[in-house]
Order: sequence, then structure tokens, then C-alpha cells
Amino acid sequence: MKKAFDGMYYKHQKGKDTVSLIAGVSAGSHAFIQAVTNRGSHYFRYPLQDYEAGRTLKIGGNLFSNKGVKIRIEENGAKIHGKIRYTGLMPLRYDIMGPFRYVPMQCRHKIISLHHRLDGSLSVNGETIDFTGGAGYIEGDSGTSFPKSYVWVQCNDFPGKACITASIADIPFAGLHFRGCICIVYIHGAEYRLATYLGVRILCCNENRIVLEQGMLRLEIGICKGAGHKLIAPEKGEMIREIRERISCGARFRFVKDGEVLFEEYSENASVEVVK
Repeated sequence: MKKAFDGMYYKHQKGKDTVSLIAGVSAGSHAFIQAVTNRGSHYFRYPLQDYEAGRTLKIGGNLFSNKGVKIRIEENGAKIHGKIRYTGLMPLRYDIMGPFRYVPMQCRHKIISLHHRLDGSLSVNGETIDFTGGAGYIEGDSGTSFPKSYVWVQCNDFPGKACITASIADIPFAGLHFRGCICIVYIHGAEYRLATYLGVRILCCNENRIVLEQGMLRLEIGICKGAGHKLIAPEKGEMIREIRERISCGARFRFVKDGEVLFEEYSENASVEVVK
């Protein structure tokens, strides 16, 4: 049996402040919590016996669930503690993987909530950040490895509970490789999905620009340059690969349907990973 990883990504954003917490297990070795902030990142290791998965994920006394997070960590020179409650979760209409959920894949992706309200605060290395009234986002990944190369963009720092998330990746499948796409545009109370299994065309995808077309839908994303912070990612089930994440990156989004611009916004608080 191949070694596997499992991880959940909890993003908290209000104004210019963003903290993402990633909690999971690295197969056969350890459990982990990662914290990514505007100022840097931290990786905390825990013995496997400190990992308990269920409706509430428990790691070393820290709690993660669809209702919120409660965390208290003081190690390796870092201090992170606080509690944030989630309300009004916004799930997808159906699994983001579509029919691929029935097929063995290197990495399975899931989205738990596109947008929800935050109540509470986190203290990171002595700085208290009040997230009350801010926006949250939850997703997860499991499998053996992240794709060899990919671009991932997520942002819900918009008026009206809007959210856009897109991932374009190199996908190994049946001894071959193809470039796959999964994308959600949630605006004005409607969910639009652009995906490989729905016939999306990837017209452009690089570290600065994404352009997708599917029927009469067109999404354009312009991404500002930036270095990002270190993030540990899975490789063959183990958390050993180093990538970079820009937790608060400038990005412009433009969504068109039938030639009509339905959405056009710029945010300084998009989260971006570009892995070549």
C-alpha cells in the first residue's frame, strides 16, 4: 500500500490580516500543523499518537472542525494561540472532483466552504489579530503527492460573499499526463464551475495570468509578483517537499458570461501557489 497524506486548510482573512492553518498527517511518520501568516510560516511536528481524526480533528490538544478552530502552540520560538468560530458555511453544490472522484488519483481535492463568517481572534508571536466579521475558507487534500507542477489561486476578499478558487495542475493518469483544471466562481448567489470534466479550455496559465473558457463563460485572473513564504507539501505521502505560498497576494479577477462582465474586482488578499 502506498503511503498517503491527509491535510485540511483553514484560511482566516479580515482586512489586511490573513492566517491560514493547515492540519494533517504525514503517513507513517508524524502529524503536523502549519501556520502561514503575512509575516512568515511555521511547521510544527507531533507524534502520530497525538493525531485523532473525526468530525473534530485533534492534534496535540489543538482542535479543527467545520465549526471553528482552537489552537495553542508554543514551540520552536513561535507562539500561536486563540479561538475562532465559523458560522454560515457555504458548501459546493457537488464534489469539486466531479466524476474523477471515482478514479484513483495522485491527489484528491475537496472544498468544504467557499465563504463563512469568523468570530474570534488569534495571537501570533505576541500580536493579537481580531478576525470577528472576517471571511473564512476551508479545503482539503489527500493522496500520495501534490502535482509536479500547478498554479492555485483562492480569494474570497470580495463584497457580497463572493469567492473564486482555481487550480490548474499537471495530472498523471494511466501512464500519461494531462493538464487538469478545477475552478469555482461564486458570485451574486450563483455557483459557476469550470473544469476539465465540463470541457474547460485553458487558454493561458503561468505565474502571472490565468485565462479559462468554457462555453459562454470566461475567467481571467491577473496575479501580482511576489516571493511568498515556505510551505511544506507532500511527496510520496511524506511531508518533505518545500513550496512557496503567497498568503496575501494582489490579483485581479474578471468573469464574463455571454459577453457580459458579471464580476470584476481587485484584491490584495488572494492566496497563490505557483509550483513549476
